[in-house]
Amino acid sequence: MVNEAHPPRAQDLDELRSLQKSNREKDETVHAAHLESLSETLRSNARQTGPRVVKGEPKHAYIPGSPRSLAASGSAFAKHVSDTGLKPVVVYHNLTPAELYEKALAHEPSTHIVASGALATLSGAKTGRSPKDKRVVRESETSAHVWWGEGSPNYEMDEHTFVLNRERAVDYLNMLDRLYVFDGFAGWDPAARRKIRVVCGRPYHALFMHNMLIRPTEEELANFGKPDFTIYNAGGFPANRHTSYMTSSTSVDINFKAREMVILGTNYAGCMKKGVFTLMNYWMPRDGILSLHSGCNVGKAGDVTLFFGLSGTGKTTLSADPARELIGDDEHCWGEDGVFNIEGGCYAKAIGLKKENEPDIYNAIRFGTVLENVIFDEETREVDFDSAKITENTRASYPIEYIANARIPCVGGHPSNIIMLCCDAFGVLPPVSRLTKEQAMYYFISGYTAKVAGTEQGVTEPEATFSACFGSAFLVWHPTKYASMLAEKMERHDTKVWLINTGWTAGSYGVGYRFKLRHTRAIVDAIHSGELGRAEYEPIPVFGLQVPKAVSGVPSELLMPSRSWADQDGYDATLRNLGELFRANFEKYADGGGFVTPEVAAEIVKSGPKA
Repeated sequence: MVNEAHPPRAQDLDELRSLQKSNREKDETVHAAHLESLSETLRSNARQTGPRVVKGEPKHAYIPGSPRSLAASGSAFAKHVSDTGLKPVVVYHNLTPAELYEKALAHEPSTHIVASGALATLSGAKTGRSPKDKRVVRESETSAHVWWGEGSPNYEMDEHTFVLNRERAVDYLNMLDRLYVFDGFAGWDPAARRKIRVVCGRPYHALFMHNMLIRPTEEELANFGKPDFTIYNAGGFPANRHTSYMTSSTSVDINFKAREMVILGTNYAGCMKKGVFTLMNYWMPRDGILSLHSGCNVGKAGDVTLFFGLSGTGKTTLSADPARELIGDDEHCWGEDGVFNIEGGCYAKAIGLKKENEPDIYNAIRFGTVLENVIFDEETREVDFDSAKITENTRASYPIEYIANARIPCVGGHPSNIIMLCCDAFGVLPPVSRLTKEQAMYYFISGYTAKVAGTEQGVTEPEATFSACFGSAFLVWHPTKYASMLAEKMERHDTKVWLINTGWTAGSYGVGYRFKLRHTRAIVDAIHSGELGRAEYEPIPVFGLQVPKAVSGVPSELLMPSRSWADQDGYDATLRNLGELFRANFEKYADGGGFVTPEVAAEIVKSGPKA
């Protein structure tokens, strides 16, 4: 034991710096197992063994000619060197946020600490996902389960091409001066969780996945073993456009059989998050667990609510209710014991963020949070959340425990209510309506919202958007697989389903006005209190939706849209037009996809808008 009264004296700056950090003793058996596991992960298909992996600072790496290193390596050295010669692969494994901050600030010029303590960085040329560049390997073992064809997000790739892209990614990663590996879990239910390994070249990517996956304890990390799924993020290196199936220099490839994902040509971190969700969208339904693109919270009485909704509908805002505990904001599963979050963090849109509107999210942006593509003041480092100079898709990634009322562990009972959100820019749908089981399946499969002018280049008037199961881009099975599982669980657990419109009324976008957030919150409160379960209802034409006659805190004239329109002929024509858009979109699902009987499929179609 060192005598603290007479501390060791440093002879030079390097020794002085080495005294600054204390080291915990390593369990050498666990340490060796980690090295072997990481070496195997980085093994190329062209080599029998993986490269020699060194964990920690480069100063601990193998130095050619060093007597200490040569003595330690012995005759086994030759079979462990990588194809790059005597250069070992230096890996930083499950670093803490503080350590990842240091690496990012040292090695990424685009990374800065902003005034709140968050780490602001740039994702590069790609500031969003590349859905047209996503590929799923079509092979004999799993392809019969995958939804292919019209409307499907799953563009095929053969096994050989996947191997070529994997080799390109692994060779690129092995050539980098430093790699970052994060091992974590997907799924808060211990019986259903999956072990995920992420290999990347950017510390910001490692910090992002540290936030988004469930962080293992030291004991869990020591016993992590072989991962169930591995992500190779070589986003800094392009795909070879002359390779089969490539449509650009970006390629995001998933192989369910090999349990691997390869990312080339994009540094957008969301590709990793949604890759894990796509994986769970395949594995969980196969095991009888329903995976859902949804927010989720729970009341003091243990009543759970799921929130479905596409971007801009208010899913994140409404699920973050100060009166209820947050189970999660985006990805969940519904199993035999209830619901559980897939993720260990949140990935919130930051554009237009204001403390008075979304205090929980605003307060979560602090040390450990990753801010993507935001603008900040050069001197004060204050973030301008209203700026879209780089992209509208500015994002904040933070651990879920940064939300003050988050429920840890992120699990709950069976849902009492499901709320499907849409932002109807046509202004014809009611602010709330009660759905039957068949209607719930219809609107779940439809996944409707609307874009408004100015949100995307070329959009000059309201435009209907449909995304099956409110997350079509991440589905693996046919939408009716998820819908039939949802209907079965709703029926078994007596779950009520509601459609809430957070969009426009008294006219379409540009004429009418958007529902006030306080009115939408009052509607959600009335659902949770049971008030809407006891209310009287009346139908709207065309859609046949049941609308309550009164809701506490909401002006009665807002509940039935036709009463707020000055132009009644315009309302009728717009309502019929939207109904036709719904019917045209649903044609590709009308046969049931093999997951419901023809009779049930016909009932689902019948529950949609009438001509």
